[in-house]
Amino acid sequence: MNVAWIGTGVMGASMAGHLQRAGHALTVYSRTKAKSEALLAAGAAWRGSPRAAAEGADAVCTMVGYPADVREVILGRRGALAAMTRGALLIDFTTSRPDLAAEIASRAAARGVDALDAPVSGGDVGAREGRLSIMVGGEPAAYERALPLLQAFGKTIVLQGPPGAGQHTKMVNQILIASTMMGVVEAVRYAAASGLDAERVLQSVGGGAAASWSLQNLAPRMLKRNFDPGFYAKHLLKDLDIAIREARRMKLDLPALRLAQRRYRALVNGGWGDRGTHALLLLYEAMAARNGAT
Repeated sequence: MNVAWIGTGVMGASMAGHLQRAGHALTVYSRTKAKSEALLAAGAAWRGSPRAAAEGADAVCTMVGYPADVREVILGRRGALAAMTRGALLIDFTTSRPDLAAEIASRAAARGVDALDAPVSGGDVGAREGRLSIMVGGEPAAYERALPLLQAFGKTIVLQGPPGAGQHTKMVNQILIASTMMGVVEAVRYAAASGLDAERVLQSVGGGAAASWSLQNLAPRMLKRNFDPGFYAKHLLKDLDIAIREARRMKLDLPALRLAQRRYRALVNGGWGDRGTHALLLLYEAMAARNGAT
């Protein structure tokens, strides 16, 4: 297929690379061209706007940062949808708002374009290794058409329901991740304070009932003081803000989610927004230092 890929950040570049290696012809656009250099060197074509990238594409894929970015690159004046032809496929992999996903699907349908919201989970490692979990919202026929693309970098691919259902599912994912991350940070700090060898502790608890992706993949990074982003803390905060908004709309009281939102807002406000989500450890350390604790 001729695929336009918009957004080549931490995860987007790897995902697009899998499509390229699978034999799809790639046209790319990203706000920072340098992030697309590897794709361009491998034969991708560069375009100066989302609209230009989408011209003549069988499928347009977007992976950007925030809902406002999604609106701009798809529905904006230089957005992709305006250049898409009847029968084309639009897939947004960004974690965004369910109501925006539904709006995009409606406006795409008016042009004869099938749209899917397909946020992913698995971080930078999952993107590089092609084993992401992909949560899809949209019509079944569009999902079936998209599967050959999704299978290039997805391991678990599930159609969750109509437009917006993929985004709602990702909110479930992020609620789980944020609450789990608080537990991982507190467990690492407890292990250190009690004089245990934290790496040895992980060998025991990482294979038992407490096992989780975050514990197995991000706790070792914490211990090595490596806070490079597999997924930006500022983007998780964006997701938690969306989850809180949706929970309030549904009249749900989710206290662990509210606490996680406060913690990640403090992390971002403290200047660590461009670090990985596991940089939450730094906030806990700063809070302890202010309180004169360990």
